[in-house]
Amino acid sequence: MIKKILYTAPAFVLIALLAACNGNDKTPSAPPESPAASTVKNISLSVINTYPHDTGSFTQGLVIYKGQLYEGTGGSDYAPEGRPSELMRMNLQTGKAEQHITLDKKYFGEGITILHDTVYQLTWKEKVVFVYTLPDMKKVKEFPINTEGWGITTDGKELIISDGTSNLYFYDPSDFRLLRTQSVTMDGNFMDSLNELEYIDGFVYANRWNYPVIFKIDPASGIIAGQVDVSGIWDRLKKRDPRNAENVPNGIAYDQDTKKIYITGKNWPELYEVQFGN
Repeated sequence: MIKKILYTAPAFVLIALLAACNGNDKTPSAPPESPAASTVKNISLSVINTYPHDTGSFTQGLVIYKGQLYEGTGGSDYAPEGRPSELMRMNLQTGKAEQHITLDKKYFGEGITILHDTVYQLTWKEKVVFVYTLPDMKKVKEFPINTEGWGITTDGKELIISDGTSNLYFYDPSDFRLLRTQSVTMDGNFMDSLNELEYIDGFVYANRWNYPVIFKIDPASGIIAGQVDVSGIWDRLKKRDPRNAENVPNGIAYDQDTKKIYITGKNWPELYEVQFGN
């Protein structure tokens, strides 16, 4: 019906349009503005070492703490991913779990971080944070949060959480009181789908859900200062096994003692020690 109305417009409308086109105004229309050049720096990526990774692990969180690798995975009754959600202490060399806790199947585990020998594990839709002590990995507390849980990290004082939006949330670790919320922008535009997080030398590094990119975010302003393209690794895995096409990059861990960075993805067969450029 809309097309018929347009094509059968009255003649006086067409005449008016022609008159407007042939008027005395000779001022040319302004050319369309070109998009401004991005101010976000592209950060290079080098693979230093490759380690095995359990393809049954739907990776949601990855942490190095006091030289030990920990991993949190997802899976539940309402969103099965092969196995129920777990919290695991991993052997980096073998990719095998040396200690693990399995969550109740009603919970879908998300990101993890460790502060002062305490592990914090998010859940996705349940809006509950599980707290464990080290080295026994005994659950000692639960905290409620008001958003979904996606990624979590710490700057050594506060806990920083993502929920799949363009926001980062800063919490007091003692009582999980929300301290502030910071929007994340790239060239002035809000950048959503922030997922797994890691704090490295004053910046928050974040996977973006379904994208082969890691953002470098200034936590004070929320401005994305750089981005790391991990499509080369992901593309190589896709060629080896087409099933990896849907297994997105997710998992960033930083060893503060050795300054080494590790990345992986959901159900990936490998975990990588990488080096980011300046």
